[in-house]
Amino acid sequence: MPRAISPRRFAATAALLLGAAVLQTGCGYTVSSVLPAHIKTIAVPTFANNTVEHALADDVTQSLINGFLTDKRLKLERERDADSVLRGTILAYRNRVYAYTSQEVATQYEILLVAQVSFRDVQKNKDVWKEDELTVRTTYNVVPVGSEPARTEGDGRRDVIQKLTDLIVSRTIQGW
Repeated sequence: MPRAISPRRFAATAALLLGAAVLQTGCGYTVSSVLPAHIKTIAVPTFANNTVEHALADDVTQSLINGFLTDKRLKLERERDADSVLRGTILAYRNRVYAYTSQEVATQYEILLVAQVSFRDVQKNKDVWKEDELTVRTTYNVVPVGSEPARTEGDGRRDVIQKLTDLIVSRTIQGW
């Protein structure tokens, strides 16, 4: 006749089995690609620039190229050899005062960057995703705050371009 298992031993065994099952299946959150299987390469032609900001489109394009090189899931190719193409136009760039002192001296600025972007599957001749007004923002302090030094518009510009890059690479590779 089988021996009865104590409630304590049963709970320990159940917890062990549950833990093993969780480890076996992994966690509920994964970072996986939503790219169609046939898309292995991407071309990133220089973005158009509808602003008066000198070299902004070149800076955005280079940042995107670096973003895809760092990610490594899509190989960069010339447009005629690529499975997909990422195109864009910089629609707006604004650098404006965001915060003042009580004496109305600017202490913080906000940079707004707006782009029109499309990611196209060349083989199937259709857009995988498209945004007419992809908007990112960042702020930077022009006076020291605590241990943080004052920053310049160039610093803020690099930050906002990086935010746009991260958003576009994530949207292209992961779908969000």
